[in-house]
Amino acid sequence: MNKILNSLSEDEFVLIRETKKAQMADLDEDKLITLHTSVRRARNKHVKLYRQEGAAKVEDKGARGAGKAANVRNAEKAEVFEAALSRVSRRLATAARASARDLKDQRLARARSDSPSFSELGDSNGKVGSPGKVRVDETRKSSGRKKYEASTIAAGARRQAKKDKR
Repeated sequence: MNKILNSLSEDEFVLIRETKKAQMADLDEDKLITLHTSVRRARNKHVKLYRQEGAAKVEDKGARGAGKAANVRNAEKAEVFEAALSRVSRRLATAARASARDLKDQRLARARSDSPSFSELGDSNGKVGSPGKVRVDETRKSSGRKKYEASTIAAGARRQAKKDKR
C-alpha cells in the first residue's frame, strides 16, 4: 500500500490524504459533496486507464492473464481511489442523515409553533376541532381529466364484460 501511495502524483496524494477520517471530520455536507466528486473523477480516470491499457496489453502479450500481470500498478491505483471513495461516501451519508434529521426537526418545530394549541381548539378526547378550509378539487373540472376518467371507466367495463363472457 505504501509503495502505491508513494507512486501517486502530488495532486493525487493530496486528494487521498483529504479522505482520511481526521481530515473529513470538520467538513460540512457541501464540501463533502465536492470532495466526493473529485475522488470519484479520479477513481473513474484510473479505472478507465486500467481497462484501456489492459485491453491494449492483451494484444501485445497474447493472453488476458499475461496482460493483467503487466497492468498491476493501474489496478492498485484504482483500488486506492475506490477505498478513498468509500470513505468519503460513508462520511457524506452520515452528514446527509444528520442534515435531514435537523431539517425535519426544524420543520416539526415550525409546524408546532404555527398551529394553535390543543387546548384552544380541542376537546378532552384528543381530537382537534378546526374550522379549516373547504377543499375543492379543481383538477376534476379539466376536460383532460374527464376524458382520462371516462377511458378508465370504459376500460374497466370492457374487462368486466370479458370476464362475464366466460
